[in-house]
Amino acid sequence: MISVIIVNAGNYIYNLLLGRILGPELFADAALLITFLLVLSFVAMTFQLATAKFSVLYENQVFTNFINLMYRYGTLTGIMIGATIVIFAKDLQDVFHTQTHWMFTIFGIGVPIYFMMSINRGIYQGKKSFVKLALTYQSEMMSRLFITFLLIFTLSSLSSSIIVVAGIFVSFILGLFPLRLDVIKFKTKPVLDKVQKSHVSKFFILTGFYELTQIIINNSDILMVKHYFNEYDAGLYASLALIGRVVYFVTWMFVMLLLPSVIQKRKYGEATTPVLFKYVGYVVALAISIVLGCFIFPELAVKVLFGSEYVAIAPLLWKYAIATSLFAIANIFAYYFLSLDHYLPVVISGVFGLSQIVLIMFFHNSLLQVVIMQIIAMASLLAIQLAYFLFQGKILNKLD
Repeated sequence: MISVIIVNAGNYIYNLLLGRILGPELFADAALLITFLLVLSFVAMTFQLATAKFSVLYENQVFTNFINLMYRYGTLTGIMIGATIVIFAKDLQDVFHTQTHWMFTIFGIGVPIYFMMSINRGIYQGKKSFVKLALTYQSEMMSRLFITFLLIFTLSSLSSSIIVVAGIFVSFILGLFPLRLDVIKFKTKPVLDKVQKSHVSKFFILTGFYELTQIIINNSDILMVKHYFNEYDAGLYASLALIGRVVYFVTWMFVMLLLPSVIQKRKYGEATTPVLFKYVGYVVALAISIVLGCFIFPELAVKVLFGSEYVAIAPLLWKYAIATSLFAIANIFAYYFLSLDHYLPVVISGVFGLSQIVLIMFFHNSLLQVVIMQIIAMASLLAIQLAYFLFQGKILNKLD
């Protein structure tokens, strides 16, 4: 938990410094790259969570076979996604109005490395090797932070977007370490039996679908604002999103701890709801304090974090924090259900993720309208998740 707080703080400082140094217009491109990084992290999280879950359940040769399958499929997926980004780099430049297409090309080359890094993290998460897990996150964050700003101050003639993507690329490589090499067997063919394959496939599909909804909910607003609004407004919105999403960044550590804890308790037939209630309580308390801070000190928060150039966005800060808080709470419930192999909450998240896109497509006359659409979508999502949880509780009580 301490390590996750440090990593999130480092990533937050990284974003804040970029916003201050580059200004709203140039920060819009940097924020787009960061958004692409977040999208990639959610896709790769499918592999990390699947690896974490079955690292708890599998042992000995079955564990080794499973890990090698994950590395093979993960690397192949990374190559396919990375190649797609490289091939369509110029088209992405046209869609998002960026300075150069090379930022997408360099990013795409690094994608397969990120997938390997995520699988390595899944092993440490599932085996509860939290020190080594912490080291992989620290090495990625630290390298990105220091390399990016070293390049900014020493190679100022380079495009800012190229500098940012270079820092991201190097951080992928350094984030691989410490790498669990003892389980990687390139020469032998990894095999799982039919039951194991079915179990892994179901969880993988379920997790993949949910991570897709995470991508939609977390990043569609920034991408759509970048498309619909000018560079200045897009830069302002990127700063708003970064400040408002502190709730999500802070609460992610609880998700990291929730999943293996719930799976382990279920494995031994113990009650899982006390774990859920504990983490929901933490998230609600944090969310309330952050929303209140954004409501009472909006201009101070914007000036301290990004500077006076961004102060125009201050009135929207507490509203955006409400949207991310609602999503953060719903997210805890969703990952709880995911760890128990419940399918419906994942589908529900997907529906409301798409509804957020549709609402913004039709209502984007102002940045305020964009934020309100997200509040509506996320409040509805949380209400349905709570209703599902209560409904499931009633069914279990009847069975008892």
